[in-house]
Amino acid sequence: MKPTGADPDEYLAAVTPAVRQRDAHALSRLMTRITGEEPAMWGSIVGFGSYHYRYPTGTEGDAPVASFAPRKTAITLYLPDGVEAHAEELAALGPHTTGAGCLYLKNLDDVDTAVLEEIVRASVRTVTATDFGTPAGDGSGRR
Repeated sequence: MKPTGADPDEYLAAVTPAVRQRDAHALSRLMTRITGEEPAMWGSIVGFGSYHYRYPTGTEGDAPVASFAPRKTAITLYLPDGVEAHAEELAALGPHTTGAGCLYLKNLDDVDTAVLEEIVRASVRTVTATDFGTPAGDGSGRR
C-alpha cells in the first residue's frame, strides 16, 4: 500500500452523509495531533505517517501508522495491532462493532472520544515499536 497523492481535503469534503463528514474531519484532526503527521490518501483510506512491516512469512510493505476510512454506514478505523489489544478500552468506548483489525463507528457523538483517543494513541505506540514492524523512513516509524 502506498500514498496516492490525492488530496485528503477534497476527499473528506465529498464524504456523505453530513454526520460522517463531520466525524471524518474530527478523526483527521485527532490523528494529526497524535501522530504529528498530516493526512495522506492511501487509496480510499486516510492515513497518517507510515511504517514498514515484515511478517514471518516474508511478506513486507508500508502502511499508515494511523488510518480511517469514512464509509456510507460507518467510519472504519484501522487498528493494525488488532482490536483484541484494546479490549478494555473498547468496553468503555460506547456503541461500536469490530472486525479483523477494524473498529466501526456510526457516530462520534455516541462514543467517549477520550477513550477513542487512547485507543488510537496505544495503537500508534505499538505500531511504531521496533518489535511490531520495521519503522519506515528515518527510523521514527513515520515517513
